[in-house]
Amino acid sequence: MTPALPHTPVLLAEVLAALQPHAAGRYVDGTFGAGGYSRALLAAAPCRVIAIDRDPAAVAEGGALMREHPGRFTVIEGRFGDMESLLAPLGISAVDGIALDLGVSSPQLDQPERGFSFRADGPLDMRMGREGATAADLVNTLSESALANLIYIYGEERFARRVARAIVAARREAPLTRTAELARIVRAAVPASGGGIDPATRTFQALRLEVNDELGELERALLAAERLLAPGGRLAIVSFHSLEDRKVKDFLRERSEAAPKASRHRPALPAAAPSFKLLTRKPVTPGAAELERNPRARSARLRAAERTAAPVWETAA
Repeated sequence: MTPALPHTPVLLAEVLAALQPHAAGRYVDGTFGAGGYSRALLAAAPCRVIAIDRDPAAVAEGGALMREHPGRFTVIEGRFGDMESLLAPLGISAVDGIALDLGVSSPQLDQPERGFSFRADGPLDMRMGREGATAADLVNTLSESALANLIYIYGEERFARRVARAIVAARREAPLTRTAELARIVRAAVPASGGGIDPATRTFQALRLEVNDELGELERALLAAERLLAPGGRLAIVSFHSLEDRKVKDFLRERSEAAPKASRHRPALPAAAPSFKLLTRKPVTPGAAELERNPRARSARLRAAERTAAPVWETAA
């Protein structure tokens, strides 16, 4: 008997409608997490699914799904921005669909020991994988100006300077190592606002994006998707952050137009045929029923596009 999922993925029906899985198709679930999208794809059609996750705990959980669907499901530890090199050993150079659910997963958020949540005390980590600097490393070593810039740009926090000043003052007494400690510092520095959003939200978000290089990862994944998707293949991306959504929107909109835009800094490039056809002119958002079931879905935005037969666009040097 298949075990119950700990949660239902955001916009699951809409993602499946965008991907249109079919028999013998090959699909990439680039953010395996708890496996919701992978399970849904496997159930929707007799297709093959290759899942990717940088979190070793998620990959370990995927072992059960591999046993349930031998030959149809594979889970790989790695970053979805590296999907081309991860798929190459499997002999896969083209796929029929790619799904990405950006940001932190519910299992990660619900485990205080991972350090993602400001609602429960845990080590100030925030790494999705096993490598790289932690959030504690950043808050204890970055200069006040660098911290302020990080929190302002990635967290879109208008009180970023005030937050950075408070962090630097606190770390002079002792290094910051716990999520609850950092959350208290931020809450004291940021005036409470309406809407029920915790004042620590934006600072934690900024640190997580930096720790995991999430925007850089997304840029690499978009370029990889353009190269990997076969003509008619579908790309579906769910984002929760305005910076992520903007990157997806700009990438797909540019490549669904007739030619790259010229600028005063460089001459016009030769005309390029659109490599994508937009399936969503505006982002798809959760309905009232889904929001009632899962309040975390409130900021979710789905954008989808279909790969044309046009060559991959050249990227600017």
